[in-house]
Amino acid sequence: MAGFIFDMDGCLLDSINLWFDSEQYVLDMVGAKLTKDERDELNTLTLEEAGDWFHDKFGVMGSGDEVARTIVDYMIDSYRNKVQPNPGVTEFVAALHSAGAPMCVLSSSPQEFLQAGLGHADLKQYFEGDLIISAEDRGWTKRNPETFQRVCALLGTDPADTWLFDDSWYAVQTAHETGLHAIGVHSSDRCGTHEELGRYADRVIDDFTALNPADFL
Repeated sequence: MAGFIFDMDGCLLDSINLWFDSEQYVLDMVGAKLTKDERDELNTLTLEEAGDWFHDKFGVMGSGDEVARTIVDYMIDSYRNKVQPNPGVTEFVAALHSAGAPMCVLSSSPQEFLQAGLGHADLKQYFEGDLIISAEDRGWTKRNPETFQRVCALLGTDPADTWLFDDSWYAVQTAHETGLHAIGVHSSDRCGTHEELGRYADRVIDDFTALNPADFL
């Protein structure tokens, strides 16, 4: 049976704008604006790296750790009270779960974000606890093929029989180069345009209502 790896923000959850809102919240403290190149750079950073980046580049707050903690507090409140599944996600994931398909969440967000967001969206029930994976907390990155090899090992699936669902073009590219199949989920052009996702994805979708679980099982 095929295995399935799901990103959380912008993929399972309609939450990508929360990250953009938190960035703007920090930028407003110093009246700064980002160029497209700066936004692209920021999109590749972990939360801790982003805190240092805001502090070093714009002088936000007293330290990068303080910036990161401010973002965490903003995001946790949003995950606990606002986020919802993207259209078609619950039905798609529930069908895979009912069929016994091995699947996990692989996100660059910290574990506390994953627990709060998936819990509020009522999706946590479909994933085993140790298969809700924070790449950041483990020191992994979706730019490294070893990350997807490790996750496939946890699922007990071969990369050639494993699907990644992600909205970040670089994650889709890395998965493709590791031998996985990939569905590019368009959430925002800042994460990956249809064209960027389509370079390496088997298919690009705007939401999960376009997919039939039986086609993957």
